[in-house]
Amino acid sequence: MLLALLSLPALAAGLPQHLPLVRQTIHRRGDFVDLNRIASSAESLRYKYGFKAASQLGRRASEDTFGVINQGSDLRYLTTLSVGTPPQSFNVILDTGSSDLWFATTDCQDCPSGTPEFNTSQSSTLNTTSETVLLQYGTGNATGTLLQDTVSLGSYTIPNQAFTGVTNMGLNGLINGTTTGILGLAFENLAYSGATPFWQSLINAGELSSPVMAFYFKRLGVNITGSTTDTHPGGTFTLGGTNSSFYKGDIEFHSVPNVTGLERTFWLQTLTGLTVNGNSLDLGDANNNTAVIDTGSSFIGGPTAAVQAFWAQIDGSLDLSEFGVNGFWGFPCATNVTATLAFGGRAWTIPADDINLGQAAEGICVGSIFDARRGVILGEGFPNWLIGDAFLKNVYTVYRAGDNPAVGFAELADGLRD
Repeated sequence: MLLALLSLPALAAGLPQHLPLVRQTIHRRGDFVDLNRIASSAESLRYKYGFKAASQLGRRASEDTFGVINQGSDLRYLTTLSVGTPPQSFNVILDTGSSDLWFATTDCQDCPSGTPEFNTSQSSTLNTTSETVLLQYGTGNATGTLLQDTVSLGSYTIPNQAFTGVTNMGLNGLINGTTTGILGLAFENLAYSGATPFWQSLINAGELSSPVMAFYFKRLGVNITGSTTDTHPGGTFTLGGTNSSFYKGDIEFHSVPNVTGLERTFWLQTLTGLTVNGNSLDLGDANNNTAVIDTGSSFIGGPTAAVQAFWAQIDGSLDLSEFGVNGFWGFPCATNVTATLAFGGRAWTIPADDINLGQAAEGICVGSIFDARRGVILGEGFPNWLIGDAFLKNVYTVYRAGDNPAVGFAELADGLRD
């Protein structure tokens, strides 16, 4: 499958650099969405955030913009990294909800057929270790070895960047098509490997003009179409600053809250407001509304009571558990459902297009807001809300590190919401 990666020339040193992205879509069977893939994606998210199954108890600092690949009708957003000498280029998932960088390697025993793999034997700069890394996700795990090699993103290069070379893959659907791995963009304390994340290596090396990364995610369409390996131009990823052509007005920043046990792990915010079709919902204690702002999630997950209250506002809504989609709700496709989220300031709109994932059955569509705690127990110190791309496609999102890390949102520039 041809990946329409839009390569932009590197800007002068000292300026932010911007990369185009590509997106991947969720598979449809005929006129209906693939409920198995939705369920699998949700289980991965539950495990990723500690929701265990009940049965388990030198150059000048700069800024750059990179292309984003949309894989699977807004299922995943990808960019391209190069690793090794000579460089081998691979598409990786942009994930602000995890911290590890990893690539499937040619030694992988059970990676999906057709996966592009890093050939370690062809890199003259590779350093190997004897340290085994276990990467745990909802539908399985991946294991590999901690490696060091030259890793590049656009004009940025880190020699001896540590990452995991995956040799065994037990992850159902985590990567497919032309995706090779994950670029974790959360904090080092979260890394299974213990390695410094690539973006933090850039900061430590003085590569970035400011400790900032920003995203504009492009929406593919109203409903989920195409196969899981379909890819399309998906927006822009900026390192070292922001790109004013993608937003208007001010960026509303809120500091990452200090949550015991989660210091310097996830990019957190506190959800302070939620509406459905203009009706406000009671979120209860603010201490129970810590939210991860996660580019690696397609959906919006929340606690049981809040999600049930949300869908109770929609006539004809129904629990889809009997269809095997644990925690998701269906609603009449003819009904437009809109929502807003607030994080201590303005309310940001999620239009009907991003609430509706497509048809589950004739006339019944799947909602993107799901019960992240259905059938699970919540690990101590973990967030209640998972805010993914169903929301992030509708704002310009900025992650600011430093002594006072924060997440900011801004209104998209005119013409970018469609």
